[in-house]
Amino acid sequence: MPELLSRPDEEQKASYLDSLVREVYLKDIGEHDGVKMPRELSAVFDLLCSSVGSLTNPTKIQNMMATVNRSKMANNTVGRYIDLLCNAYLFERAERYDIKGKKLLDTPCKYYAADVGLRNARLNFRQQEPTRLMENIIYNELRSRGYSVDVGVVESRTMVGGKQEYRQLEIDFVVNRADSRWYIQSAYGIPDGDKMEQEIRPFRKVPDTFRRILVVGDDVRPWTDDNGILIVGIRDFLLDETIMSAL
Repeated sequence: MPELLSRPDEEQKASYLDSLVREVYLKDIGEHDGVKMPRELSAVFDLLCSSVGSLTNPTKIQNMMATVNRSKMANNTVGRYIDLLCNAYLFERAERYDIKGKKLLDTPCKYYAADVGLRNARLNFRQQEPTRLMENIIYNELRSRGYSVDVGVVESRTMVGGKQEYRQLEIDFVVNRADSRWYIQSAYGIPDGDKMEQEIRPFRKVPDTFRRILVVGDDVRPWTDDNGILIVGIRDFLLDETIMSAL
């Protein structure tokens, strides 16, 4: 969006991005696809912007529409509007993948904004959660490099009070290209050992030897721990396209 560079200040840049969504993207979708409820389409767009990096599905969006917007929409209409927004390249859908079962799972899934700037401007820069935004940026970078990206799910079994407890652990990204695979976790902050353990625990449950990467928000020198996990800062991950293949 070269015109953005001609705007003299942040307020005008934000206004330009918001008008781009309203007057170009949403308007074109409405006219091209015969959308009968443009306000609801706009609301679905906003809710997806708020939900980046979170598991969601049409039913969740439908319930939020009823609660926040007091709008009663049919589930299939919500699903259609989500598909229209994805087809317009405003969002991408990341399916959940059962790593041990080697199969894609049904909903919920995750949606990522194709342009984080449009997403932020649309929300009037209110929801600046660095954790979600970093995850979204990593997803976009992986897709721009030509990888297919899913959300990983791996089962964990632990003994709690003498009983076996089953949990599903999440790996942010299962990244594939040709016969190569990487497992990637996004962690904006690692304040202590407990947080580090939380992030790498899912890696230990993966029943294969594909490469594992933990991307952190700090500007750290890339290093590999005793478990073979590469810890790398977000800056190096984004600027060095060879960092994954160099493992």
